[in-house]
Amino acid sequence: MEASTSGDILLTGATGYVGGRLLPLLQQAGRHVRCLTRRPEALIDRAGATTTIVRGDVLDRSSLTEAFAGVDTAYYLVHSMGEDKDFEQQDRIAAENFAKAAAAAGVRLIVYLGGLGNPDHNLSKHLRSRQEVGDELRTHHPNVIEFRASIVIGSGSLSFEMIRALVERLPIMICPKWVSVKAQPIAIEDLLAYLVAALDLPNGHSQVFEIGGPDQLSYGELMHEYARQRGLRRWMIPIPLLTPYLSSLWLGLVTPLYARVGRKLVESLRNPTLLSNNLASRTFDVVPRSVPEAIERAIVNEDHEFAETRWSDALSAGGELPQWGGTRFGSRLVDSRSVDVPVTVEQAFAPIRRIGGSQGWYYASWLWSLRGFLDLLVGGIGVRRGRRDPEQLRPGDALDFWRVEAYEPSRLVRLSAEMKLPGRAWLEFEVTPLPDGSRIRQTAIFDPVGLTGLAYWYGIYPLHQFVFAGMLRNIARAATQPGRQADAAHVTKRVEQVGKPT
Repeated sequence: MEASTSGDILLTGATGYVGGRLLPLLQQAGRHVRCLTRRPEALIDRAGATTTIVRGDVLDRSSLTEAFAGVDTAYYLVHSMGEDKDFEQQDRIAAENFAKAAAAAGVRLIVYLGGLGNPDHNLSKHLRSRQEVGDELRTHHPNVIEFRASIVIGSGSLSFEMIRALVERLPIMICPKWVSVKAQPIAIEDLLAYLVAALDLPNGHSQVFEIGGPDQLSYGELMHEYARQRGLRRWMIPIPLLTPYLSSLWLGLVTPLYARVGRKLVESLRNPTLLSNNLASRTFDVVPRSVPEAIERAIVNEDHEFAETRWSDALSAGGELPQWGGTRFGSRLVDSRSVDVPVTVEQAFAPIRRIGGSQGWYYASWLWSLRGFLDLLVGGIGVRRGRRDPEQLRPGDALDFWRVEAYEPSRLVRLSAEMKLPGRAWLEFEVTPLPDGSRIRQTAIFDPVGLTGLAYWYGIYPLHQFVFAGMLRNIARAATQPGRQADAAHVTKRVEQVGKPT
């Protein structure tokens, strides 16, 4: 039988890591997608013209009937590892509900993402549960394609972010046994390619495909490769006495983001997750990337995704409380503020496009000169370059010790730092229209390398508050009264500090 290329696609887990990246691929292909979620409001901004959002819960069988109407293929990308209750039992109930509802609605195919691991080798609860979910789906539906994967390498992947956090924060790591356990990671792009390719499989019986990249390596080797690409030197001291429980406490201390799922995750890391066959490579035209390529792509993709972030969108309607030290977005630290001015976007942008060179930086010019001098002392470029043109900018222009990375007239300037730093830095100005004027947003971004980078950021953060706030204030004055110093009363000053991301 031929594979079906029509009919709606039901996607679960669209608010999660893998599902959130699969959704735009399906939308770009013009497929009609129906997203099942407990929180429809979280997906409103992601839904394209061919996507609808349905409220439902896989633990509530009655809520699934409407979601499955007219569906051809359903992606099952949910799990309960982060729940406080018995996640294994919840996973079994959810899978049974989903498969029975799909079968009753005549759904042709279920595509499920599970986890690698030899079921004969005393799997952790988490990995055992992921494979039991696949069994449960196959018990109640005749056509289930299950992909089993190891570590997913990509910005936002739980395992990858844990590895990144450990490497970035700990020059010396006390390593339990699981650091030497072998895995076969896969890049997020390759994982998504498999999930999309499943749509074109001929109709048939259920199958399990083990997927991964070409490299088999330990978690320790993976950490060393990430450290190499980030220019970090790390030492690892093996301590065989660290139990999974003690390891999870240590992990929660060093990387608080993972404290809730730490023990379940660490217990899974004790199991090798390697491919046992090449069925996937014989069935699909996907050629997975190597680990070095996957990590490099993860960093490049993160830069792209981060550049697309709008800081105003990260605020709730009423704004958020200030957070000392800036806000974390992935590995980056962000310090952002805005001011509203009663002028057009062109007028508000004019002083921004003239920044640097003979114009200077609008506030504490002596500090900018000092920073340039210190950069010269350590072999940097200082501020001697100036700028190409006093009025116009274009991408690639040198601007004192910055480089113009992005430029959109009357809307955006993003500068990339070229001074000597323990990390990467950007300074961004964005102007957006308001009903009665414009909003100028200034954002300082830093991607620290190791503890030295973090120490640098937090050490100069108080100075940032002084310099950047003064710079933004004077840019607003120059926009409202060009050619002369404006009285502060003529500026509608509503300075916001970005708080916790929503």
